[in-house]
Amino acid sequence: MADQQGHANQAHVLFENFVAAKTCKEVRQTFAELCRHLEVDPKDYQHFYIRLKERLNFWKAKELWQKIDKRASHPDYEQGKTCAKTKCLVLGAGPCGLRTAVELALLGARVVLLDKRHSFSRNNVLHLWPYTIRDLRNLGAKKFYGRFCSGSLDHISIRQLQLILLKLVLLLGVEVHMGVKFNGLVEPQESGATGWTASVHPPSRPLSSYQFDVFVSAGGGKFVPAGFKIKELRGKLAIGITANFVNRHSAAEAQVQEISGVARIYNQKFFQNLQTEMGIDLENIVYYKDDTHYFVMTAKKHSLLKKGVIKQDYGDAEQLLAPANVSQEALLRYACDAARFSTGGKLPELEFALNHAGQPDVAMFDFTSMHRAENASLVRERRGQKLLISLVGDCLVEPFWPLGTGIARGFLAAFDAAWMVRSWAKGVPHLQLLAERESVYQLLSQTTPENTSKNHSAYSIDPRTRYPNVNLSSIKPKQTPCDAWQT
Repeated sequence: MADQQGHANQAHVLFENFVAAKTCKEVRQTFAELCRHLEVDPKDYQHFYIRLKERLNFWKAKELWQKIDKRASHPDYEQGKTCAKTKCLVLGAGPCGLRTAVELALLGARVVLLDKRHSFSRNNVLHLWPYTIRDLRNLGAKKFYGRFCSGSLDHISIRQLQLILLKLVLLLGVEVHMGVKFNGLVEPQESGATGWTASVHPPSRPLSSYQFDVFVSAGGGKFVPAGFKIKELRGKLAIGITANFVNRHSAAEAQVQEISGVARIYNQKFFQNLQTEMGIDLENIVYYKDDTHYFVMTAKKHSLLKKGVIKQDYGDAEQLLAPANVSQEALLRYACDAARFSTGGKLPELEFALNHAGQPDVAMFDFTSMHRAENASLVRERRGQKLLISLVGDCLVEPFWPLGTGIARGFLAAFDAAWMVRSWAKGVPHLQLLAERESVYQLLSQTTPENTSKNHSAYSIDPRTRYPNVNLSSIKPKQTPCDAWQT
């Protein structure tokens, strides 16, 4: 009896260690220890979650199971039977890749997720739309991260969001491989003998032999699979700056007011004073207090030139912001001065947080040119083997940073992709499947908190629960691009 109690107590400690883990490596290590102790096999994806629940009889775990079970009981998932024979490969452990993996796992699919990074190191903070907060709360985000959206907070650091979602996908039986580079898809070699596989580095026998019929790329704007056409949307020159400062969580820091988004047209006096006193000319500025003190601003070119941040003026944005034409020291001063002025000098000891390379976490980027994929999905067939390919996240639509659209539209696209995979598993004809997905995709770039459904509790992977005026057949099967079906 004492042995049983000791075994149970040890399981509780291991579960609490897993929930409290603060790095990607720590999450995976504590999860592996928990699985070994409970003698459950995470690769048995169809039964893993059920067996984990049976063997972990702990009140803190039960609170989480209730959240997950409520989501899993939604009729859309059909008790995980719909996609029981579907095998998926998801590329990218950013928030959108992880959120997609959650939905695919709830549908009952086998899900393998790859990411070339070994760790989560992005300090930047994401603005969350109300539905996104509700969605994450319903998935138990607060159980993993107690400070999640406490009080009036409507934001979270990318790193914290990744940690929450990584813990969730592991509990749902998703197989996660970090530090693995995806080199491309490998076509079936012989008629009917093998299916679609992936080329990865370092070479891995289990991964290289994994055959899948769904591939979701959430690999970011720089990774778009062959076959997708990218459209460039150009606007007037827009230069963004992000800066992260160390948050010591002191009483003085707690008193400093956040800036949820001040645009020049709404507070001209503030921006005029900033320009007069500091020589800094901005279009807008946002300040969020999270793991770091995070600032994002849109700066005007003439003030960057005047302050020596940009050394020489060029008409071409790429040449203008090339590393050789930017003074890093002047950029640090510019960001520091803007942060100090906008918070009334109330932030003590402004010390830059460090990025993944151990350098001050300040970045300047050009979002004059935004990219979006012309279509969200395609089907490839080789030697009788079909593969459904879908895009989510930045490789589908690049976000406009100051408006906080990235994660909101990213999650909407994750739900849309999961709905398409559900239809794929149900045997919906491929041209009809693609036409429906593209009909929904037409709405994505226009979504705002105002024109999406206000009934957040009813949101599911069914697009009709989220887009009030969606017409799933606005594009007809015969109108799908000819290269969306590739044989």
